[in-house]
Amino acid sequence: MINNKIITVVLPAYNAGKTIEKTFNEIPFDIVDHVILVDDNSRDDTLQVARRLGIEHIINHEENLGYGGNQKTCYKKALELNSDIVVMLHPDYQYTPKLIHSMCYVIANNVYDVVFSSRILGRGALKGGMPLYKYVANRFLTLFQNIVMNQKLSEYHTGYRAFSGEVLRHIPFEKNSNDFIFDNQIIAQIFYAGYEIAEITCPTRYFEEASSINFKRSMIYGLGVLKVSLSYFLQKTELVSFDFLEGIMQKNTPKDQE
Repeated sequence: MINNKIITVVLPAYNAGKTIEKTFNEIPFDIVDHVILVDDNSRDDTLQVARRLGIEHIINHEENLGYGGNQKTCYKKALELNSDIVVMLHPDYQYTPKLIHSMCYVIANNVYDVVFSSRILGRGALKGGMPLYKYVANRFLTLFQNIVMNQKLSEYHTGYRAFSGEVLRHIPFEKNSNDFIFDNQIIAQIFYAGYEIAEITCPTRYFEEASSINFKRSMIYGLGVLKVSLSYFLQKTELVSFDFLEGIMQKNTPKDQE
């Protein structure tokens, strides 16, 4: 705990049997209260390794629900545990768990409600082996999103994120896609609700066991990102309504509560 906040790390897993142990062993249990692993019907020994490690909360999807569907299960379980801070960490060891301290301190001390670890701040992405085409696509999509959504994030596509429990209770993340575009829809919901996102620099590792989507899926994801950004813009201008943004209320601020 930090400042009496319950901290939960969620691990959305799919074929992560070779990397879970490294990831799990670096989680800072001096502050983390719960770990949840959701296995999305893996074809390897992910579940067996998770059980051997003694991970406290293990959930097995009997059917593959997709990356977004996995996160939905993760967050719902974390909220059931009354978590004040929820950290989403990929169990493929692409991101270092050693940043959990820093990410959680920002939220626990009420500086920001959401913290992303960015591979683009600094020079960690290319140094860590990010393919050049993915780096260029990341930069283009992020520039487009910042312009259309009137924000200034360095990266919208990181898989390492921390949320206050308040944020996850406030936004309708269950309306989002079960596919990879979930990550961008939840960002749009966060901004639409009036929350801000902090970023810290994060090194990254690209290696054979690290999860990654192929070129075709990357193209589909990229088109989805453009659609989400334009949906956000149109919803903000009140020209069109989109279900995943519908009904989101602006968060209360100290000024609102006076």
